[in-house]
Amino acid sequence: MLWSLIKILAFVLGVTALTYGAMELSQIQGEVLITFAGLEMRLGPLELAFALVGMVVLTWVMFKLLGMLVAFLKFLNGDETAVSRYFTRNRVERGYQALTEGMMAVASGEGHLALAKAAKAEKLLDKPELTTLLIAQAAEVAGDQKKAEAAYKLLLTEDRTRFVGIRGLMQQKLAAGDTETALKLAQKAFELKPKHEATQDTLLKLQADSGDWTGARATLAAKAKSGGLPKDVLRRRDAVLALSEAKDLINEESSIDVQEAAIAANKQSPDLIPAAVMAARAHIAKGKPKLAARVLTKAWTAKPHPDLAAAFAEIMPDETPAQRLKRFNALTKVNPTDPETQMLLAELQIAAEDFPAARRALGTLPEDVPTARVLTLMAAIERGSGAEDQVVRGWLTKALVAPRGPQWICDKCQSIHAEWEPVCQSCGSFDTLSWKAPAKAEVAMPVGNEMLPLIVGAAPSPEVEDEIEAEDISSVEVQK
Repeated sequence: MLWSLIKILAFVLGVTALTYGAMELSQIQGEVLITFAGLEMRLGPLELAFALVGMVVLTWVMFKLLGMLVAFLKFLNGDETAVSRYFTRNRVERGYQALTEGMMAVASGEGHLALAKAAKAEKLLDKPELTTLLIAQAAEVAGDQKKAEAAYKLLLTEDRTRFVGIRGLMQQKLAAGDTETALKLAQKAFELKPKHEATQDTLLKLQADSGDWTGARATLAAKAKSGGLPKDVLRRRDAVLALSEAKDLINEESSIDVQEAAIAANKQSPDLIPAAVMAARAHIAKGKPKLAARVLTKAWTAKPHPDLAAAFAEIMPDETPAQRLKRFNALTKVNPTDPETQMLLAELQIAAEDFPAARRALGTLPEDVPTARVLTLMAAIERGSGAEDQVVRGWLTKALVAPRGPQWICDKCQSIHAEWEPVCQSCGSFDTLSWKAPAKAEVAMPVGNEMLPLIVGAAPSPEVEDEIEAEDISSVEVQK
């Protein structure tokens, strides 16, 4: 409001000053005689003032026209001028508009529209790093893989776009199933940007899938160095890779290397069951049974597992059942309420032919956790206790349709594996196998009667075996 008042006052003062000046000039006596080419002009003071102002304005207009003429001539000659800058600015604006519309079309899945907008943006803009990338993405959405590949290869020619081009080609090769080429591209991308998290993950997965455990450990170390992994996860995954490397050494029959790699893997992650088993066997091979027992006991404390018990038995393979029961006290006193501990103790008591103690060891597992293994152990206990064959067959029949219990299951896709693997064979995820019971229980096995001689150490008579098999078949038919 105040500023508007000041402008009005300034305008009034200016008009007043001009009016006053004109009045003063009109009162001055005299005139100016101007002679030019035989013409005479007599101008009074006021007329002279207007003439001077007119000449100044005319001169300014002439210079402006002359400048426009020069600019027009430069424009025709191809030089940058205000006119060319205007057209260029308009062209750039239309180019960026086409680029924006192309990006929106890619995001909405309209591949052909995105290609059209990308082509328009390419003509209007001198930004190949943007327009070529848009063409590649639009071609992928449209399903034109050849055009996309050609665009990504163009990006390889510039230093600032080379990484994007390599990653684009890598993703294409992965989609096509060409993992060998994808691995090479991932390694190149990793060299360009070793701290790029997505590239680290892709390279690590490809190296694990191809069995390049040494390279995978180097990639994992780089990922941890860039802050992409917590220390506990790093130790766990490095142990998994070290264990996988040791398993490969086993295939190559390099016993010393196997022992050292297995022990290193176990030190990295003592709770990794396969690493503990392999490290224990390495210590046994070196003649160090106490170290093997220590490794297995520590792993059993973290998570009881039948493979740990089997490896613990290998420490003293020639001991009697009574000696084994006493030595296994180092395991059975740890996690005594865990089902695996209870079943292990029951098996040891069965081997020692103390069937009442075996039944007490199982506790309420037959009612609470009736897995195939628990029910088969009950069959062995009943057989050893002198129960009738009908009772034994009853337990074995239940075992046939009972769930298997804990298994190696992928946390991501829930697929079941017969043994531990570093990479899920179903979904390809790395370090996702856990020892747990499946969400949906599976029928145990069609040969429950074959487990009995393995436990009690003596095969039933042919007549009893035939009766058990007939009972098993009839029970399965009833279940169907």
